[in-house]
Amino acid sequence: MRNFLVLSILFLGLFSCDDGDIITTELDFEDTFEACGDLVFYKVKTDPNETLSLQLDSPSFTIEDLIETETNATNDLLVNLIANVTSDISVSGLFKFRSYTSDPTNFFCNDVPPNGIQIVEEFTSTSGTAYFTMELIEDDDDGIPAELEDDNLDGDDDHTTNPLDTDGDGLPNYLDVDDDGDNVLTISESVNYTETDGLNNALDTDDDGIPNYLDNDDDGDGTNTRDEDLNGDLNPTNDYTGTTNPDYLNTDITAPTVAVEFRSHTIQQTFTIKLFLEDIEFPEILYEETEFGTLNSIDGSDSILDTERTVTPPFI
Repeated sequence: MRNFLVLSILFLGLFSCDDGDIITTELDFEDTFEACGDLVFYKVKTDPNETLSLQLDSPSFTIEDLIETETNATNDLLVNLIANVTSDISVSGLFKFRSYTSDPTNFFCNDVPPNGIQIVEEFTSTSGTAYFTMELIEDDDDGIPAELEDDNLDGDDDHTTNPLDTDGDGLPNYLDVDDDGDNVLTISESVNYTETDGLNNALDTDDDGIPNYLDNDDDGDGTNTRDEDLNGDLNPTNDYTGTTNPDYLNTDITAPTVAVEFRSHTIQQTFTIKLFLEDIEFPEILYEETEFGTLNSIDGSDSILDTERTVTPPFI
């Protein structure tokens, strides 16, 4: 919950004051905000019914521009967030504080406002600027926390400092859905991660001290797991030769069907957009907060902010 400190002189209609003293109050809004397309950014609270909103008139960017990526210059399996410059957007006359007669939750993003809701008070900024910051976090969602797939375990937020790449395919482990390159997904190799025991209980079928998710020969029969793919669908887990165990976990099956490619990798992407406001002034109000919050959804959906990309590493 973010507190927006407001100093108001004779804030009529919202607060009562008999002697004309300066009134100090707090407007408690959440740390997140919503968007209607690329122009309207807002947050809503009830009890009392209030909103803060910013409606840009002609932005020099779109939200899609804010989360645009480009291929990494040294590794085309990786992407970088393009740092679009969005500083010093004038919000004079565009940033508003409002109070209402009833719940304003559905007031925005509708061509026609809901019936029965009325604006009691409205204050519009007379000056101020805005800017956005962007961040991209990627993860393979393989059941292992990304910070444990960083070679020096420094907890680096973007995991770019000495990231592990166990199979040497160019995808660091925190982005690699198949850490050992055996065409069996890491999440399918019983990593058994818990906060208490970490990865101590990860499955190690051949008891060689290397857990299956890092072992390119899971049953220790001398044939690489990825080469025990009888039907050639790049998925050794569904190949059986008359036993209850798949061939890659059966030491009696050693005839290889040599793999020639890796499976595609689906990488989860989370984009974070924050809005900051500076030097905001209202008639009779001093707005002291600078961080408006983190964008939660666009037109009621987070599909742009939480998305995915697919890559296939070159076979090695």
